[in-house]
Amino acid sequence: MTERKTVLCLASYEKGHDFLRQCHAQGWRVLLLASHSLKDEVQWPTEAIDEIFWMRDDDKKWDPQETLRAVSYLARTTEIDRIVPMDDFDLEIAALLREHLRVPGMGETTTRYFRDKLAMRVRAQTAGLRVPEFVSVINDARVRAFTARVPGPWMLKPRFLAGAIGIRKVENEKDLWHRIAQLGDERSMYVLERFLPGDVFHVDSLSFNSEVRFSIASGYGKPPFDASHGGDVFTTRILPRNEALALSLVADCKKVLGAMKLVRGASHTEFIRSNADGQLYFLETAARCGGAHIADMLEAGTGLSTWREWAKIEIAGEDGTYEVRPTREDYAGLLIALAREEHPDTRGFSDPEVVWRMDKKHHIGLVVRSPSPQRVEVLINDYRERIRRDVLAFVPPTPRSGD
Repeated sequence: MTERKTVLCLASYEKGHDFLRQCHAQGWRVLLLASHSLKDEVQWPTEAIDEIFWMRDDDKKWDPQETLRAVSYLARTTEIDRIVPMDDFDLEIAALLREHLRVPGMGETTTRYFRDKLAMRVRAQTAGLRVPEFVSVINDARVRAFTARVPGPWMLKPRFLAGAIGIRKVENEKDLWHRIAQLGDERSMYVLERFLPGDVFHVDSLSFNSEVRFSIASGYGKPPFDASHGGDVFTTRILPRNEALALSLVADCKKVLGAMKLVRGASHTEFIRSNADGQLYFLETAARCGGAHIADMLEAGTGLSTWREWAKIEIAGEDGTYEVRPTREDYAGLLIALAREEHPDTRGFSDPEVVWRMDKKHHIGLVVRSPSPQRVEVLINDYRERIRRDVLAFVPPTPRSGD
């Protein structure tokens, strides 16, 4: 009898239930290393997990060397065949562990392109992609030259946080230098970028053997930064697949992933279409499934769970095969917002196109599906206004929170 192979999944936040289930379904031994602070908060799919290990954390942050020692101790008696991070914040530790234990997968150099907003911008620009003008905040003279050349406002972005977390819009030089002074020795961890008004889009992809096997383009309502910092409803929807915009986004995404040298896995890449010139500009990419329940929306429209497909890709590894076959060609849209009530009543959202409802305290979330992208758009616009009027609550974003 062939000995079961083992995958170690890292989860500083609650993510990846379907990933765990798929690995289990394919006969792998599933180990989960999760933040200790989640122990009493999260109902993990224990039927799909062989063993859970709790990692000491400080607001979901793990000490890399402590984690390295803990997993190395585990490896004395357990052969680990794959190490997979469930979230952006786990990518670097996963790469560190792979390098140390010589486990196949993305190493520290490639991981940098999917975590460091400065590294990914330099790489994308070198590959010929349009990128909003940017500068590292390391050197005073370079920052001054940038602000003299590029008029404000600007976006001050942490290089290693995810999505819109920690981003600040800066209107003028006085405010900029005040914020830089506040950063102190942490300033080298930031990048400054031209503020580019426009519509923001995302492309969610699955890659195997350095080839993009599946990708689909979607468009946010308000940009995620505006939705999270302004206290609005987060929305996104799948774009008409054969229209020029979606085709351009998918093509540019392939260029991004080629430049970043993604060999295997799921990815979530964002672009902005500038109001000024109508061109697409690269914003950032991540080696993970889309957060904020984007995966649920994509599954509604395509029949594919990107989490489950990612698990299949990891299990196939270097020597296996992987084929992806969407089972739907529908359109879907997603709405998520904070709710004033602990358990908001969603029965009023009763259209037959509603296929998913969020079950989370003080949140409302819905996915709608239709063969018609126009019908999805109508429902998204209607539901967004109703949620704003009847349900929406606003809590200022914290410096670091999972999406």
